[in-house]
Amino acid sequence: MITIHKKIQLQPILPTDITHLQKLMWDIYPPAYSYFWEDDGAFYVNNQYSKENILIELSQENAQYYFVVFNNEIIGNFRVVWNEKLTGLLQEKQVKLHRLYLHPKTQNKGVGKTIVSWLEAQAIFKNYEVIWLDAMDKQEQAFQFYKKRGYKYHAHIFLDFDLMHVPFRKMNQFYKVLE
Repeated sequence: MITIHKKIQLQPILPTDITHLQKLMWDIYPPAYSYFWEDDGAFYVNNQYSKENILIELSQENAQYYFVVFNNEIIGNFRVVWNEKLTGLLQEKQVKLHRLYLHPKTQNKGVGKTIVSWLEAQAIFKNYEVIWLDAMDKQEQAFQFYKKRGYKYHAHIFLDFDLMHVPFRKMNQFYKVLE
């Protein structure tokens, strides 16, 4: 367990935690994203949080995958991929904030801000030059969250999920050069 604040810890996700992670994502993802999908997000949760996919993500050499613990309760998950480059950025040492999902009941309590600040400090300590991430275009709250923290728009991609409504398929890529 990594303590990043007196009320916030990161608990490494293990292969034995897959069922817990899947249940957590059913609590987190549909309330925030169901309107993006014809099936209320079931495809995304079943695909991205399948046992097979989670095992692949857990075995990735440069990745770290955590449960987010707030006030002694698991309320989200957080995944980082070190040495993952964003096409078009020249900096050599880049880290991708791959996932940060938090339960809606913890919104506006500083959890996301604390985690992102911790990651930035870790990246600087490890001599990384850039942090980058993908964020859904239609999630204005996420866009503003990263913009306030100095992240800049880089490019966008379009997701190829048949069950996702077409207007919601745009994914923005943001980055921050670390000082």
